[in-house]
Amino acid sequence: MARFTVNSERFDPYHNFKFKIKWDGEYVAGLSKCSALKKTTEVTTWYEANDQSTPHKIPGKTTFDPITLSGGVTHDTAFEDWANKVNNFAGEAAMSLKSFRKDITLEVCNLQGATVLAYNVFRCWVSEYTALPELDAAGNAVMIQTLKLENEGWQRDTQITEPAES
Repeated sequence: MARFTVNSERFDPYHNFKFKIKWDGEYVAGLSKCSALKKTTEVTTWYEANDQSTPHKIPGKTTFDPITLSGGVTHDTAFEDWANKVNNFAGEAAMSLKSFRKDITLEVCNLQGATVLAYNVFRCWVSEYTALPELDAAGNAVMIQTLKLENEGWQRDTQITEPAES
């Protein structure tokens, strides 16, 4: 079976370094890393009264791991603005229950920059925000900020199809 339906001669899978994140209808600038999309379903075991020798296994509750986004520190305040909707220095009275959750889209691109896969992640909110990394006068690194997003699930966007040349 061909790994790719349109480009059947292609053998290699897609690279993991070309991606985009979109929320509120706009792409987030300066992203350098996105953690994996991972879900885990608990295993529930049970025994039948007449057959106690072997447990039966059925699926239990499913949880979705948080997603961590990392990006270079710039003057763009998108990470900080979203994080402040959940928790800020003014306390709980300043929390915005109106718009602290967002749906986001993760797009994976081929080497030519065309979107080849997309996942919609639902009802995300910021549980952890790092505004500045550790600073080191002897270092030579880019400053990276991080945003940890709790979510209530994700789904592949099946409207995105394999481009003609990838």
